[in-house]
Amino acid sequence: MNAFLRLKNSTRRGPVLQIKRIHNFYLPRVRSLSSGKTVMNQCQEPGQGEEPEEVTGLVCQEADLQDGQMKEVTVEDQKVLLVRTQGQYSAVGSQCTHYNAPLVKGALVGDRVRCPFHGACFNVRTGDIEEYPGLDCLPSYKVKVEDGKVYVSINKKSLKLTRRVKEMSSMVPGVNHTVLLIGGGPASLVCAETLRQNCYQGRIVMVTKDTLPPFDKPKLSKAMNLDSSNILLRSSDFFQQYGIEVWTQKEAVSVNPPDKTVKLSDGTLQHYDQLLISTGCRARPLSCPGWDLKGVKLLQSYEDAKEIHRSSLGQRAVVIGASFIGMEVASYLSDKAASVAMVGTAGRPYEQSLGPEIGKMTMQMLEEQNVKFHMNDRVTEIRGENGKVKEVVLKSGTVLEADVVIAGIGVIPNSDFLAGSQVEVDSRKAVIVDKFMRTNIPDVFGAGDVTSFPLTIRGDQRVNIGHWQMSQAHGRVAALNMLKKPTKIESVPFFWTVLLGKSIRYTGYGEGYTEIVFKGKVEERKFLALYIKDEVVVAAASLMFDPAVTRLAEAMATGQRITKAQAQSDDLSWLQM
Repeated sequence: MNAFLRLKNSTRRGPVLQIKRIHNFYLPRVRSLSSGKTVMNQCQEPGQGEEPEEVTGLVCQEADLQDGQMKEVTVEDQKVLLVRTQGQYSAVGSQCTHYNAPLVKGALVGDRVRCPFHGACFNVRTGDIEEYPGLDCLPSYKVKVEDGKVYVSINKKSLKLTRRVKEMSSMVPGVNHTVLLIGGGPASLVCAETLRQNCYQGRIVMVTKDTLPPFDKPKLSKAMNLDSSNILLRSSDFFQQYGIEVWTQKEAVSVNPPDKTVKLSDGTLQHYDQLLISTGCRARPLSCPGWDLKGVKLLQSYEDAKEIHRSSLGQRAVVIGASFIGMEVASYLSDKAASVAMVGTAGRPYEQSLGPEIGKMTMQMLEEQNVKFHMNDRVTEIRGENGKVKEVVLKSGTVLEADVVIAGIGVIPNSDFLAGSQVEVDSRKAVIVDKFMRTNIPDVFGAGDVTSFPLTIRGDQRVNIGHWQMSQAHGRVAALNMLKKPTKIESVPFFWTVLLGKSIRYTGYGEGYTEIVFKGKVEERKFLALYIKDEVVVAAASLMFDPAVTRLAEAMATGQRITKAQAQSDDLSWLQM
């Protein structure tokens, strides 16, 4: 007799390992992935057991919803998203598994619903997550239509669950195959989980220079004083259960593709059969005199965020760089520091990315919270006293008093360790990958912020995009292609930034846009901005205009072209608002 592992979800705290014995079951002979055979056994079908206890609720009349409509209903105090598509009803969890947004306010296109806040997508028939951010699937429920009435049934044991971890395998002793993931961000995590969800039973090793296992990094600049337990994406029990090794406080020093080894910062050599480079980017340091004084900070790690929070309380803070990270930090510190000064080289924040109108509005938002802006200027020197920062000198001659200086002036891809490996990088040192996330070296893949990849919605133009959601999509695609399941990266970029509790959402890729069409009024802080290039909408941003950006993201994902004429028209029926 052999035992195989079947993983079943049981509580919100995570899956529980169940061992089921099966007679005459043998693992197949293992072959190398590079030979075209995947190192995995067939996923097992759940066994037939007793019918679970259920609660059933009458939720609506059959005629209440038309095709393409959805509504939130309740069964025993549990909120459920009820959907009608192609004449059939289905029911899934009502909250996005990312930050619990109500999916009923999102966009329903075909068989999938897209979250109104951050763009995650779920299949409304299965509940499976199909686009990120977020990691978990939605619970799905039984629907019965009888005598013109619609009933939803929920297993009593899962009545209060709002998310579902996809069934996953674990490592099997004797499977001699290793996938090495360099970097502990979202790309590596989703890659590891996707491998296990597709029955990969070899060894998975994740190497990260951080002190923490994968965590929710976008929160660092938005809420800098979070406890580490509140930002971890998965628990240590989760990694242990599914056989995912996470090595913290280690870095790759070099890669030797002919030998399939990676040298680590502790001097050890780690063999791999397949390698994922997902090392992300690091904050660009200041280069002016005084950059190394005590009190000059970069935001890269959890510890950095905590230290910036601690050292800024009641102190004079100067933020250098008026883009996404800098503006979020200034927003966060506006009611905590004694004063906040912002230094930017353009005339307005976000001038290149979001445009001067939105930049002016966000500047006014922060000025109302006593953030002082010094735009069209730059830092020439940071002066200190006894080794600690005291003031910041600008090109204009302005001198800003400072106890702490935070720099957010861009990022550098973490690819230095690839020198001599023959892995191809571009002029910015980003790792070049194809639509399958493959580098130019066999069995070496790349994913996330460190990569330059072909973007489908821009005719496969090669881009480097530092979005959390895109990194997760990269990780999934890399894993599937490691398993010889050919899959292309076709995700639509989706991004958000938060200032003073208000979220600006963004989708598409607006580089090179020539004009902006606005719906609503920017000065009233309720608007939709449509970015035009070559007579077509290539990107959109919004504030208090949900779910417009979500609908546009889904339109782009399905290959629709929104023309400049449509954008300019008063008829917004194409948005289905």
